[in-house]
Amino acid sequence: MKRKRLAISLSIIFLKAGWVFALILIAQPVQADLIKKTKENIQDIKKENSQQTKCLSLQIKNLKCKNINPITPNSIEEFPHPVTSAESLLVQSSVVQVTNVQLNSMDDGIEVILETAGGETLQVVTTSKGNSLIIDIPNAQLDLPQGKEFRQEKPFSGIASVNVAASGNNSIQVIVTGVDGVPTGEILQNQPGLVVSVTPPETAGAEDADIEIIVTAEKTPEDLQNVPISITALTEEELEDAQIDSLQGIANNTPNFSIFSQGGRTFTYYNIRGLGNNGFSGDSVAFYIDDVPFDSGRFIDLDLIDLERVEVLRGPQNTLYGRNTQGGVVNIITKLPTNIPESRIGASYGNYNSRNLQYSFSGAVIPDKLSLRFSGNYEAQDGFYKNTFLDENVGKRFGIAGRGQLLWQPSDEWTISFNTFGSYNDDEFSPFSFFKQSDPFKIEQDFIGYNELSTNAQALKIAYNGSAFRTTSVTTRRFSNQFQSTDGDVSPAPLARYINEFNSTVWTQEIRFQSPLDSDQFRWLFGGYYESYEYNTVADGFRLTEQGASAFGFPAPGTDRASGELYRNTYAVFGQVDYKPIPPLTLTAGLRYESNKTRLDRRRNYELAAGGSFPIGETVNDVEQNSDELIPRLAVEYRFNPNLMVYTSITRGYKPGGLNYRADTEVGRPFEEETSWNYEVGLKSSWFDNRLTANLAVFNTQVDNYQVPLPDISGQFRNIVNAGVSITGFELELKAEPIDGFNLITGFGYIDGKFTDYTNPFTGQNFNGNRLTYTPKFTYNLAAQYRSPGGGIFARMELQGFGTYFFDDANEIQQDPFALVNARIGYEGKNYGVYLFANNIFDTEYVTSAFAFPPRILASYGNPVTYGIQVRASF
Repeated sequence: MKRKRLAISLSIIFLKAGWVFALILIAQPVQADLIKKTKENIQDIKKENSQQTKCLSLQIKNLKCKNINPITPNSIEEFPHPVTSAESLLVQSSVVQVTNVQLNSMDDGIEVILETAGGETLQVVTTSKGNSLIIDIPNAQLDLPQGKEFRQEKPFSGIASVNVAASGNNSIQVIVTGVDGVPTGEILQNQPGLVVSVTPPETAGAEDADIEIIVTAEKTPEDLQNVPISITALTEEELEDAQIDSLQGIANNTPNFSIFSQGGRTFTYYNIRGLGNNGFSGDSVAFYIDDVPFDSGRFIDLDLIDLERVEVLRGPQNTLYGRNTQGGVVNIITKLPTNIPESRIGASYGNYNSRNLQYSFSGAVIPDKLSLRFSGNYEAQDGFYKNTFLDENVGKRFGIAGRGQLLWQPSDEWTISFNTFGSYNDDEFSPFSFFKQSDPFKIEQDFIGYNELSTNAQALKIAYNGSAFRTTSVTTRRFSNQFQSTDGDVSPAPLARYINEFNSTVWTQEIRFQSPLDSDQFRWLFGGYYESYEYNTVADGFRLTEQGASAFGFPAPGTDRASGELYRNTYAVFGQVDYKPIPPLTLTAGLRYESNKTRLDRRRNYELAAGGSFPIGETVNDVEQNSDELIPRLAVEYRFNPNLMVYTSITRGYKPGGLNYRADTEVGRPFEEETSWNYEVGLKSSWFDNRLTANLAVFNTQVDNYQVPLPDISGQFRNIVNAGVSITGFELELKAEPIDGFNLITGFGYIDGKFTDYTNPFTGQNFNGNRLTYTPKFTYNLAAQYRSPGGGIFARMELQGFGTYFFDDANEIQQDPFALVNARIGYEGKNYGVYLFANNIFDTEYVTSAFAFPPRILASYGNPVTYGIQVRASF
């Protein structure tokens, strides 16, 4: 159809070319420069008869012009289209005064309205250049009360700016710039002045629908298909369609990214390509929320609200990001403040008395200069567990979260933003049950535990975007606190309660300098990073009753409490250059130097309930360990054509060594830095006018001094040792839109991660050849979704699968392969939606964490079937 319309359009162009030229010659009132442009453009049209001219004569009466897109996808400069109606040419003899410019928000974009003094209709000439839709208005002058120019930044998601200014003595130019590409425009005819309905590229008409996602993985906005890294990117629409509001939801839609919860929000295991947090030894995965680094399995399980997009980068990311990471990065970006007021609200209710409410508001404080955004979330749910001993349901959840953002743009080059986030969760401790028991959600315990988790974070970002270079400064602070207790003996007997209280404070400063946004042949970036990390263990141990003290060999009731303070300072410099010796070939070299200084104070005492205490472990003060590493990266990218690219990379990975506060002796207290060499080959491709994308990455990682936590007799990780590891695998991702409104999304990840040099120094057991813990053999996700074009029915079905994974180094405790099925159906109007949803439809039972608790094995289980109704609306 596109080719047929193109042929018809070009035929009309040639038929009209002659008489248009003649009319121009005799139309004396027409300005000389317009005549010259028109002559040149007619010649260009004849020469460029293969150009995709989608909208030529906007000014012809009653013609609605849609899909104003770039004439040629990769053209550097577009030619302007001439006026082609005789009436329009003759009308332009008088100069029209434009007295007001305003923007109106719509559900899918904005209206740009230019008002004239006498209600005259403005005539236009359209072009496009880069990401900008350009509308030239001849024979018109600006007479605005606010000045000589109108400009508004980020008026709508996907639209970077709208600018209206004089382009000559008697002409006006309207420039609408998109974030991801050229916006789509529709001229509303028979209106006084000019009314243009503008939508961002991602919401353009279905006729030109394709799959294009913009990411900032390499600190520059780029099409996902142009980035030589294995990335899964989830857009705002995809996040909402899949109802993703947690890291668990992100992981379930990302190959080779796994999240495992140990009882609600008490602790979270995570890894990318087999490299993760492994208990408490440190992190191989970096999490960012609006530039604020989050870490620790204790503090990472947060409600994610008001999301713009999520990027999951697999493999080491050391030369572009401030915080070093060996396994990968999860980059979470929330929505920015807008100039045009907008509000969104969402609510849901489901089984287990599940309630959720979200609200966000955005608008301008000072138009074009200062804008703000607020968002909040409330969620609560009854527990999945039944405590038959106390005859109560257990595992209730309650949480609130809020986010505020200020965006100040004092000039076109400078952007200053301040973000703050806070959350509070007051949950009942999701209890452990026994491994593979007949009813995993039935327990008998004499105590209902609790888990309180609070977090607040702030970030100040200052960015300069100049013609010669760009620079960014990001200053962040985050404080997190967790206080929890649960039944320590996991039985009806009143023996022990497990107690924990931890808090951490993290300050970071990152600064980056990089090449201009339009750099192509040579791009560069270098920066520096500082982090101050303080982790305080207020209490970690068991509170024993008289019976419990007797059972565990203590003289009287009391508390076995370990406490300590861990301090770490990180200093790093990093940089990367990309060079194109020839257009299809890009060579990349990066280097990072990082130094870590760690200090530990710790103690372990038995505190008698009647008063007094005595040591039951070593007390140490000012123990230090330092580590540093030089971390290189080399990559080669070759683009066969705009739709096919291959790349390969060799990268050094690094995870600093440290000090273990739980170790009672010198053995197991210090642990060595973990290093790796990572080899990757990848392919990215798009087909059928971008209706299908197919990406593949194959990798091999050789790890030295892999940090392995070892449990004690109670199941707690007490010591850390080092081992050799080999990991091989791949990721395959496909996205397709075979017909308008119907989407298929699938991903498959495979990991073969094994110990190659590992003997337990305390037991002498050799684990060479055993699989890594909490690392599924494979993961897959498949989603089929239909959305009626223009609104109406929405339906989505998901299948998420996991291969075998193990919970212990001996590979004796395992979860067999399983799959989860989710569904969602609803009706969508112009600015609202109503949906029914169900997750884990077939009520599949699966274990998310397990550990030996002699003589039995304790386990946490994934959520049972949940279902409910959700409503969303925007204003």
